[in-house]
Amino acid sequence: MKSDHRPLAVFDLDGTLADSGHRQHHLEGRRDWNAFFAAAVDDPPLPEGVRLALSSAEQCEVRYLTGRPERCRRDTVAWLAEHGLPEGRVYMRRDDDRRPARHTKLEILRRLGREREVRMLVDDDELVCDAAEQAGFAVVRARWAKASQALRDAQEREGRT
Repeated sequence: MKSDHRPLAVFDLDGTLADSGHRQHHLEGRRDWNAFFAAAVDDPPLPEGVRLALSSAEQCEVRYLTGRPERCRRDTVAWLAEHGLPEGRVYMRRDDDRRPARHTKLEILRRLGREREVRMLVDDDELVCDAAEQAGFAVVRARWAKASQALRDAQEREGRT
């Protein structure tokens, strides 16, 4: 089956494939975004998410949709390869885009859905999942990692991840 005709399986990164728990302390109190994103290279993979991405790649083209800013692209692509995840296009927010992830990700999902079937979105952000479901996308809620309240606040209020 040619990859340009297969349905898409779209995966979030932080909290879905990558365990960002070790760096969430950078978001408590005065937030240090540079340190938070710089530490992403040391994220351990989340086995449940990795297994789902690998099994999805058997029938779908895997793509990645993250709230990480564009300036993190090189480290992000290297992390995906280092942990044996399927090759796939990575969609990142512009460095100056501070909209909540539920808006930025839904915008990209809708664009993808106009081009191809989106078989599923896999994400840990409940607000992103709710918005995607309301828009008619099939969603797998990644509930296998523990996110801090600071991270949830950052995702919604500051549009940073």
